[in-house]
Amino acid sequence: MPSRSLRAAGWMVAILLLLSGCASNTVRTTSATPILSGDPSMPEDQLLDVGVRLFDPGLEHIEEEEDITTRPEIREAEARYFPSQLVDTLQRTGHWGAVRIVPRNTGFTDVVVEGTIIESNGEKLVLEIKAGDSSGREWYVRRYEGLASKYSYQGTRPTSEPFQDVYNRIANDLAVYRGRFSEAAIRELRTISELRFAESFSREAFGGFLKQNEDGEYQIARLPAEGDPMLQRIRTIRERDYLFVDTLQDYYTDFSRRMGGPYQEWRRQSFEETIAYRQLRNESTTRTVAGVAAILAGIAAAGSDNGSTRAAGTVGILGGAALIKSGFDKRTESEMHAEAMREIGGSLDAEITPQVIDLQDQTVTLSGTVDDQYGQWRQILKGIYAQETGSIQD
Repeated sequence: MPSRSLRAAGWMVAILLLLSGCASNTVRTTSATPILSGDPSMPEDQLLDVGVRLFDPGLEHIEEEEDITTRPEIREAEARYFPSQLVDTLQRTGHWGAVRIVPRNTGFTDVVVEGTIIESNGEKLVLEIKAGDSSGREWYVRRYEGLASKYSYQGTRPTSEPFQDVYNRIANDLAVYRGRFSEAAIRELRTISELRFAESFSREAFGGFLKQNEDGEYQIARLPAEGDPMLQRIRTIRERDYLFVDTLQDYYTDFSRRMGGPYQEWRRQSFEETIAYRQLRNESTTRTVAGVAAILAGIAAAGSDNGSTRAAGTVGILGGAALIKSGFDKRTESEMHAEAMREIGGSLDAEITPQVIDLQDQTVTLSGTVDDQYGQWRQILKGIYAQETGSIQD
């Protein structure tokens, strides 16, 4: 009669063999959270402007396992694409004034939203969102996670956004937080934005209007006269600044439009490849472990005095070797899928090219970062302000 250890080993092999034959087919459905709509009759002085900064691609968050589904080039493109999707969503809510993508080094928008890509592979999207305002007050830092359904990438819905629920939840949270502000607090925040912009051009003229509390948040100390000619010039300069930032919106809109087709195709294939890779990896691991267990059980049985048990042990060794080989074959197949994903990711490289935008009296080439270009534009505005006021640039 076989020993207890041999029976246990036999049961372990049987269970592992059963597991190796099972495949997980999870069907997820996507249901977008409804957007909280704003009041269309809200006065203009109660509408806060929102600046969504280009996202951090989060390359440091890519783990070794994710490397098969993620390329730095794709993350860099997503860092531009995701803010565009969020801006479109916020604009539809009716809660805000102007909603723009802004360079990272501007901090004079009423509300500032920053994002970091934690995970993105077509099947799953995880974003970390940080929201704050021009007073230096931090609203919150939260993570948002979304899972795509296989139906998201079917041809019957080619224009749908698989992760629209993520953007809707972000928009709703921002609207709820904004609802905590009184009308007076909203007007104060708008004034702080204007005075911070003015101070960045002339500390000499506007340096005493704001103060910072012990938490580093800006508060109004005093207000300039409404008819102050210096303030009027600053408002004119600020409109020119808006012109530049609005021009950038055309660039991001065009980028998103051109990226949309190949990116959706990449996400569709990445979704399929990610699931296939996971299943093959699991099968490979299960078959390899089952094979090792079968060999160990076979070795133990081969040492038995019973002829039948020895024969069964030989079969177990051979079967275990076959399982291990099958596991290695599965790993090889999974690597083929990984290579396919890398090739798909490389197809987006051509979409990330420099853009040229025309302003009124000059042409700006965005061959570097948008932040660099915006820094140059700010220097031009400071020169204009200095020339108009006869002041010395700070």
